[in-house]
Amino acid sequence: MTVVDIPSTATALPDAWRSLLLGRVGHAGVKVLRMDGRPLESESHDTAEALLVVDGMLYLVADGIEVEVGAGEMCIVEAGVEHAVRPGSKGTLVIVEHVSDAG
Repeated sequence: MTVVDIPSTATALPDAWRSLLLGRVGHAGVKVLRMDGRPLESESHDTAEALLVVDGMLYLVADGIEVEVGAGEMCIVEAGVEHAVRPGSKGTLVIVEHVSDAG
């Protein structure tokens, strides 16, 4: 069993927006990252992903719809949906997504 202090782990990351794989559950990877207010360009993935805000706020546009995800809230972005992080997103984000056997 592994216990991880999510906020402390995110704070200790050397670079914002660079996720750290904390562990795997089946084919899903559980990652943490630190958001620092900078926007991220639009992207999409072949599989769905869950975005869980531990603390702070995530401003997201997904499929053209603006979404605000606060601390303790989670957003599921379905496979193939274009999404981008808007300016002002700060705090700790946990991402649960499919990871390949090589990754």
